[in-house]
Amino acid sequence: MMEQAMIDFRDVNFSYPTSGEPAHPAIDKISLSIPQGQHCAILGHNGSGKSTLARLCNALELPDKGTVAVLGRVPKSVEDIFEIRKNCGMVFQNPDNQIVGTTVEEDVAFGPENLGLPSVEIRQRVDEALKRVGLENMAQRSPSRLSGGQKQKLGIAGALAMRPSCLILDEACAMLDPLASDEFMAFADQLCRKSGLTLLQITHDMDQAQLADRVIVLSHGKVIMDGTPADVFSHQNELEKEGLRAPTALRVLHGLFPDELLRNGDRPILTQEDCCAFLAERLRGREFITPERPQRRGKDAEKLIQVEHLSFAYERADGSQILALKDINFEVRRGEIFVLCGHSGSGKSTLITHLNGLFQPLEGKVSVMGLDSRDKKNLSEIRRHSGLVFQYPEHQLFEATVAEDVAYGPKKQGLSAAEVEKRVRAALELVSLGPEFMSRSPFELSGGQKRRVAIAGILAMDPDILVLDEPAAGLDPRSREEMLSYIERLRDEGKTIVMVTHNMDDAARLADYMAVLSEGEIKALAAPEKIFADTELLRSSGLKKPSVLEFSDGLNRILGSHFAFYSLAEAIHTLSLNLKAEGRSLHV
Repeated sequence: MMEQAMIDFRDVNFSYPTSGEPAHPAIDKISLSIPQGQHCAILGHNGSGKSTLARLCNALELPDKGTVAVLGRVPKSVEDIFEIRKNCGMVFQNPDNQIVGTTVEEDVAFGPENLGLPSVEIRQRVDEALKRVGLENMAQRSPSRLSGGQKQKLGIAGALAMRPSCLILDEACAMLDPLASDEFMAFADQLCRKSGLTLLQITHDMDQAQLADRVIVLSHGKVIMDGTPADVFSHQNELEKEGLRAPTALRVLHGLFPDELLRNGDRPILTQEDCCAFLAERLRGREFITPERPQRRGKDAEKLIQVEHLSFAYERADGSQILALKDINFEVRRGEIFVLCGHSGSGKSTLITHLNGLFQPLEGKVSVMGLDSRDKKNLSEIRRHSGLVFQYPEHQLFEATVAEDVAYGPKKQGLSAAEVEKRVRAALELVSLGPEFMSRSPFELSGGQKRRVAIAGILAMDPDILVLDEPAAGLDPRSREEMLSYIERLRDEGKTIVMVTHNMDDAARLADYMAVLSEGEIKALAAPEKIFADTELLRSSGLKKPSVLEFSDGLNRILGSHFAFYSLAEAIHTLSLNLKAEGRSLHV
């Protein structure tokens, strides 16, 4: 690493303007230095200041006090800011915030064109960047026709085409399918090692954070931890207090032995391999007790959704069509959680928009509560029964206050003022937003709070079915856990859930039944146990095993056994039973 820092913060304060209320600092007296060529992961709960820190690095925001220098340059002039942004490429959490071109290749070319590069070099950079993210066959497509994951890839390609000295990723992998996310992070990490790229990665993915050279944890605008991944993840209790989580294997061990500092020789246990070896030593030679798994799908439950031979196509500007869905067939039963998985652009979001009549089938049939969506007379009734929460919840928030936003649907149903108020309060209570939120603007809330308000707006209409598109994407671990608990609670109260997710741990924990999409077709339709046992299916569909299942596989390889865990709670409960059977008392 060179002596000069890539990014240098000195006593930096920053607050966003407020209307009449005292400003709370988003960044509070931060001093830190990030060397050139370092891969640095930034962790913290939603609202901790991570995105603000990133925007200060890129001179999108300027400090109220203190200085931020990039390669020694402080943003005092237009020229300074231009050079800083030239050196610091940034990919935002919401890709729509940085798309400017009318075609994919125009969007990627925007940055290099502003650098004044020759057209031949621009062409080369665009082609290389699109190939790197797997969009080379979509160069002429309109960005508006891309899926959320594909838009995220487009944002990454635009940043790569600038060939920056520093790449800043603000939850840039949140909407990517698991394999695409892992492949990109491996590529970016390799750039650090081989070409000296500085990588600043804001993430809630603890497994990816373990790849970094350094982990910085923020809380309320302050740096509270700063060290190697081993240093930071050894302080699990402190992380838990901040709403963060260690990687899965460490959480299992911490759940089993909460009051012990477990060691492997002279060093603390930090890797999955260490965790598996530690537990295998205590389980070896004993018959493993596996509690019977509950039935995941009721065979006699009513079919609320039936999709038969569904096909759908988008129309290109030249009048030709892009076939997005091909001969889709499945059913969803009352009271179950039905999970849709697949690679970015596989057709998941297109499919679920058919489930409340927003899209009409090109061919085939979609029935909701026995109502055919092809009959326009049925659409209002279908939408009363089936509520859709979009991938980006801010897209469906539009009223001045939270209470007015949640009340919008019930008012449209013609309910009395008293009934509307009753439903608004009940829906907000269900998603753990108290009365103090009712008068707040939904646009001033955190990402997790916006998602809860969007769900509350659907719940207030009391639908039988909730359709959720990536409900936990981009949330910090504590907010993610709350969201998953809400979904489980809704199922327990009799709601039927259709959920799109890229997170395989969420799918394994929640799904009663699953469908895997690839290139607009259903490649598998089965219980989670069968889906996750098919390694080739997962690979070809851009998916991977849940981390908790990878953990149980690691134990199996050592013990020569064949058990499987599908959630953290299940892993801790099962291992606790077996360790207690060995005669060891555990506090779990």
